[in-house]
Amino acid sequence: MNTTIPKLEAMDDFCSLDYKLQLCRSAAQGAWTGERYIESLKDGRQVWYDGEVIDVTRHPSFQGLLMALAELYDKQRLGNNSADMLTELDDGSLQVSASYIVPSTREELDKKWRNSHKWMQLSYGQLPRVPDFMANVVVGLYDFRHELGKVDPQFEKNAEDYYHYCREHDICLTHALGDPQIDRSASPVENPDHALRVVKRTKEGIVVHGAKQLATLAPYCHEAMIYLSPAFYMRESPEFVAWFSVPMNAPGLKFLCRESHAGTSNGFRHTFSQSYDEQDSMLFFDHVFIPMNRVFLLENTEVAAKGFHELNKWSLYVGQIRFYHRLRTFLGVTSLVAKSIGVDGFREIMNRVGELTSYVELVRSCLVGIDSETRISSAGNIAPGSTLALDSFASQIAPRINEILRDIGGSGIIMQPSAKDLANPELRPYLEKYMKGKGVDVDFKTDLFRLAFELIGDRFGARQELYEIWNRGDIVRTRMALCKSYPDLNNCEEEIKDLIKELK
Repeated sequence: MNTTIPKLEAMDDFCSLDYKLQLCRSAAQGAWTGERYIESLKDGRQVWYDGEVIDVTRHPSFQGLLMALAELYDKQRLGNNSADMLTELDDGSLQVSASYIVPSTREELDKKWRNSHKWMQLSYGQLPRVPDFMANVVVGLYDFRHELGKVDPQFEKNAEDYYHYCREHDICLTHALGDPQIDRSASPVENPDHALRVVKRTKEGIVVHGAKQLATLAPYCHEAMIYLSPAFYMRESPEFVAWFSVPMNAPGLKFLCRESHAGTSNGFRHTFSQSYDEQDSMLFFDHVFIPMNRVFLLENTEVAAKGFHELNKWSLYVGQIRFYHRLRTFLGVTSLVAKSIGVDGFREIMNRVGELTSYVELVRSCLVGIDSETRISSAGNIAPGSTLALDSFASQIAPRINEILRDIGGSGIIMQPSAKDLANPELRPYLEKYMKGKGVDVDFKTDLFRLAFELIGDRFGARQELYEIWNRGDIVRTRMALCKSYPDLNNCEEEIKDLIKELK
């Protein structure tokens, strides 16, 4: 097992493992084009799918999202998008993604949010792990570097170097925060295989062994960041506390992908599932060597606990921007479904569409409010206010938005003709007569209801709902954290105490 950083031989090869391990920047080309992005994934990674190692750039089950991501990268450069989605390095040498802006002024923060809105709007809020999300975690890591430096000055330097490396290469990342679901009643100290751990530490680096879940978007990413979620950061033994980054083609790293949810049946292109099934993976670390320049924290549970929230100062707000655009997609589909079957004027239907509209507006208003209550980080950068209340609200209403669309669409969400049905001249007159809608032909209505089915009825929709409920963490823990951190709770209590005194 190699425990030293190999000698660099291919300075201009981004896919070279040596180049990645040393965080080299000589071959950096800034923001991706779609073509370069696809080529960058051909790096010998161990992606397991359905019992075999696959090439994500060629496997049919992975093509939809691959092409969608490539298209999103290309759209950064189109028309008005470039002004919002790209920025230049200070020396003018590269155009890089605005996702990596570390905002020190109001103008920079505004541009950062415009960029995030573009990413989410272009993907209809259906791509939770859009590259913009994890780029903002790296921004959080960079902002938190001084605190890491108090543990070890090397960690501060590593965080700074890694930020510049990611920004200049436009690194697409995933993260994995949780332990595998083996036996949550047992401590990893009792059974070390229940969690990822450091099994060897030298001045050159660390060796890690174990597994991590759940790495969303992993097959399409260049790297993974490993750290600990609130459920796991208070470890009983120091070897389980480690923050680091790892290239996806690191020796000993394998990732297992779940079954694809990309739909292709009945001759239709399933727009959402085909383009935005972002995949989820288990990461298996079989004695993987992590060079010390990629390690950001070891053993310190106190800093790990504080750092999780600091790393996510910007990314959590980005996640809510995505949720806002997902709600807009639901509202558009739901309203059109109601109109297409002539029920949009019914009192109860208007009530439900109005309820969905209220969620869109509440989230939009919350985004404005959180953004207006900016705070200055310990490093002097501008961050949005707390998203805890909105995190709780989003998890709470996720099942409800599905329910509203399901109730309004009714059986039509299930009963739609196939592409071959629509093309059959014998069937076509019946479909045009009995399966059209109010003011819309059978083709439009079929496409619309198939979008509705993808949102709430198939495997893709079920996975998206589950993601919305759990991706922000346990809703109970979120509410507890909100209660404990609410700055005006004491005043609320004092007002009631004063009222009680007045009553005597």
